Amino acid sequence: MRKTVLYIAMSLDGYIARENGDIDWLEEAEGEGDNGYSELMKNIGTVIMGRKTYEQVLGFDMEFPYKEMDCYVYSNEKDGRDEYASFVKGSPINLISELKKQPGKDIWLIGGGELIREFLKEKLVDQFMIAVIPILLGKGIPLFKQDFPEHKLKLSNTQIYNEIVMLSYDYEK
Repeated sequence: MRKTVLYIAMSLDGYIARENGDIDWLEEAEGEGDNGYSELMKNIGTVIMGRKTYEQVLGFDMEFPYKEMDCYVYSNEKDGRDEYASFVKGSPINLISELKKQPGKDIWLIGGGELIREFLKEKLVDQFMIAVIPILLGKGIPLFKQDFPEHKLKLSNTQIYNEIVMLSYDYEK
């Protein structure tokens, strides 16, 4: 069965972006190769992200990196579809249920913080892969916003990419 994977980077103090959404600090960490990204992407067939994350990806000085995949963007402002993504609203339960019924590769929950919280509220994340970047931002957009149920996890892997540590967790059985 397809898994929903939260693969994301955070600062050592738990932020995924500065208060203004900037992620410039990610480039400052000395990693190794692509820090496991290509290995992840071998198993991903669908990406899900929030509107702000989508707009940030579109603003990168490169071709849209997920055009060969099914891409869903949660937005209260947009409907329908554009050239890269389908826009969806509401609880992610229905979308994840439908996607998991279909054959295919895993589902990557990219971000941002509000959407991650909605997935956590419904316990829709099967695997957590969190790259810890050696910086203390002091403030910003937290990875785990408040107001979701407790999740008991089990460390399944650690990988060191020079200064970056990738922590992988699954649900405790």
